[in-house]
Amino acid sequence: MRLLFFCLLILGFDLIAFQTVQLAMQDFAKPVVLGITIIYWLIPVALIAWILNNQTKDAATLASDGNVRINRTIFQLFYLAKFLLLFIFLMLQLSTLFLSGIAALFSSFNFSNNHAPLLAQMSVLLSGIPLLLMIYGMARNRHRYIIYEVNVPIVNLPKALEGLRIVQISDVHAGSFTHKAPLKKGIELINAAKADLVFFTGDLVNSIAAEMEPYTDVFDKIRAKHGVFSILGNHDYGDYARWPSQEAKLTNLNRLIHLQKQMGWHLLLNENRLLSINGEKVAIIGVENYSASPRFSKYGDLAKAYEGSQLAALKLLLSHDPSHWEDQVAPDRPDIAITFSGHTHGAQFGIEIEGWFKWSPVKYFYKQWAGLYQKGQQFLYVNRGFGYLGYPGRVGILPEITVMNLRGTES
Repeated sequence: MRLLFFCLLILGFDLIAFQTVQLAMQDFAKPVVLGITIIYWLIPVALIAWILNNQTKDAATLASDGNVRINRTIFQLFYLAKFLLLFIFLMLQLSTLFLSGIAALFSSFNFSNNHAPLLAQMSVLLSGIPLLLMIYGMARNRHRYIIYEVNVPIVNLPKALEGLRIVQISDVHAGSFTHKAPLKKGIELINAAKADLVFFTGDLVNSIAAEMEPYTDVFDKIRAKHGVFSILGNHDYGDYARWPSQEAKLTNLNRLIHLQKQMGWHLLLNENRLLSINGEKVAIIGVENYSASPRFSKYGDLAKAYEGSQLAALKLLLSHDPSHWEDQVAPDRPDIAITFSGHTHGAQFGIEIEGWFKWSPVKYFYKQWAGLYQKGQQFLYVNRGFGYLGYPGRVGILPEITVMNLRGTES
């Protein structure tokens, strides 16, 4: 009964929106009208067929299926466009009536409804622009990896560490992927950078460890001269999934930890590793997820992670959430040269003109949301993310592979 009601609701909404489309096609040739009408009604038919095909699948299967996510998003985008169509048309109609009323007060202007087809055409055009952008972002930009190469000047950097090359990726979100081929190209780009160190800064999965299992044989190909180091992000703890017990949740986390070891990654859980690079001590410090926002978890213990790294010539911190930097790192640990973060994805949507301008709605939630930031002699780098979450695509803010080169400078 609920399914029948939902299908009738879809068809009713489509029928209402189609009135505006018909009005926009008022002066079109009959073959064009017929073609558009067929295409329009194929969408709700396809949606209902898709719903019927998936109704027998359990929620866990649907949640972990990347193809299901993409198909669901496509339908959501079409219906968002139809909602915008009705909203814009209504606003244009009301605006025209208002302006016509004002004009009538000062002239013999007579209002007519001849403007309606034009307003309907404008509504179709305006509602179609975001739809086309979002579909383009899915089809073209999901795996369009961009290498951001940045030089970071470190005060009193030992000469032995001059030119140290670090590659950073973040926010893989393996549960959103559908196939391996484009991922392999991303890994090839990482390895082509010939990094001394590779850092992964959290969110390997969306919710459960099983999402990563099909892709371990891809990500285990990442190579770095001195190793691949990783941390956990807020999605990695299983906090966004339903578990029958705390034991099941802990088992899932342990499985994810095991997968990272299986890939040859050095997962840092509020701890550090001291490396000897060209005779100099380098501390790789990794904290578990810590956010300054009450909306996200605080598993991180910076003091514990830092302990034992005091005498290192260079300290590098991996911390998933960039809000941690201003909240604890910069005020409490001024000797940490660079903090590497992710988490924001750059909202997967925005405008970015390299060296000139960047904007994303995420800037209203995070002061540091993409790229390099400096406070005194300390730096924060926020990676835009390797994968995607929710919307399976990107518009304006593309997936990132960071290549960082360290340069010495005097104080």
